[in-house]
Amino acid sequence: MNRRPDPVPTGTTPRATEWITTPITADLLRGALDLEHTEHGVLPHRLPARARAQCADGQLAMAEAQPSGVRLAFRTRATAIELDTLRTKMAYQGAPPRPDGVYDLLVDGRLAGQGGVTGGNVLMMDMATGSAETRPGPVGTVRFTGLPDRVKDIEIWLPHNEITQLVALRTDAPVDAAPKGGRRVWLHHGSSVSQGSNAATPTTTWPALAASLGGAELINLGLGGSALLDAFTARVMRDTPADLISVKIGLNLVNADVMRLRAFTPAVHGFLDTLREGHPTAPLLVVSPLYCPIHEDVPGPSAPDFSNLDAGKLQFRAAGDPAERAAGKLTLNVIRAELSRIVRQRAADDPHLHYLDGRDLYGEADFVDLPLPDQLHPDAATHRRIGERFAKLAFDAGGPFAAQRT
Repeated sequence: MNRRPDPVPTGTTPRATEWITTPITADLLRGALDLEHTEHGVLPHRLPARARAQCADGQLAMAEAQPSGVRLAFRTRATAIELDTLRTKMAYQGAPPRPDGVYDLLVDGRLAGQGGVTGGNVLMMDMATGSAETRPGPVGTVRFTGLPDRVKDIEIWLPHNEITQLVALRTDAPVDAAPKGGRRVWLHHGSSVSQGSNAATPTTTWPALAASLGGAELINLGLGGSALLDAFTARVMRDTPADLISVKIGLNLVNADVMRLRAFTPAVHGFLDTLREGHPTAPLLVVSPLYCPIHEDVPGPSAPDFSNLDAGKLQFRAAGDPAERAAGKLTLNVIRAELSRIVRQRAADDPHLHYLDGRDLYGEADFVDLPLPDQLHPDAATHRRIGERFAKLAFDAGGPFAAQRT
């Protein structure tokens, strides 16, 4: 650890407090499966290098490097913390800037502060042409002060929607890696909804909320646009230690229009077979799509709707033809029916395999009450509803993730 004096504004008297700089290493991070060293610091990844090497898709690269569910976790009696980061924030050509990412500070498991950083890179997307340009910017700092002067467990949850390079961690007291708790590890995979698209903060994405309510340690493999039954994702999950596993399947397969029913069924079986190679008896929950009117009975692909882009509203529409269902094109209702059948078939030999209809988390009545702002993704209030319902259905007594009583 390196010590340096607290920065002092010009014309003021130096303070006696000294900052301690602690190297950011893997033992200080939860929810990341790899840590890449960069010219600025370290970059948490949610997919390991061997998986990233098997797919050159830019959407996947962006999604897995956005640290949904990733948090610094350490024990300290520090009353002040500074974290230098270099973010990469998405923006859309012709649209107002997106909200800044949020850092959530938890003290002994309770939210105790929130903050953000300035500067950073901007990834400018042109939805009309599909092009992207990175505009570089400086490192920023998020600060938390006035913390209780006692030994405590700290978690700093990183923004779920901004690529975040960790540059430096400074505290006014020494830092130790947080001890591993007794909570069960929940490994979840899904689409951008699981990653947290349109959630307000990193601890209020629906999986983070459900994990908190269920007393679980979350590893979130929600990958925006990339829940496509990829074999490398299944192998990553197979090889990741976990007590509870869930996979939310469907929306990306429809809106990316990547396969037909003929390929879908064996792909689901193959994905589940791979998970069972590493986790033969862990509770495994298959979750079908949430209610999404544009794709309930209309195949993909999804197409951007630019009609309200100048007002900051990027929306989506279904560009498929319902008549193509006869040729095996997927819709959400087709996927739900087939997932339910597959789980029933496999559960005859796998008593720890379970199915949850996504409409029990967000259904037609919920859409009336809390409509999807862009026709695909839930807003912050809906994330909370989904998280609370998942916790009740999965973690409460009688649910597939209910704690076993001894």
